Amino acid sequence: MELMSTLICPYCAHAETESMPTNACQYFYDCKGCGVMLRPNAGDCCVFCSFGDVPCPPIQEARALGTTSCCQQS
Repeated sequence: MELMSTLICPYCAHAETESMPTNACQYFYDCKGCGVMLRPNAGDCCVFCSFGDVPCPPIQEARALGTTSCCQQS
């Protein structure tokens, strides 16, 4: 399981690699490039699933097991 994901801001294209929480979804992230507060896109559980190059740990686990994640359908 990967615990680091690079978030790319849809407003300024700033990229920042961040550690993902393993026990909760992260709903908000302040872009370190432009300061905009990012929120998940409709249908996504967290900012990593919307703007990261690696989905959050619960989604990774669900995909690996072929099951449904606790935070969204996979």
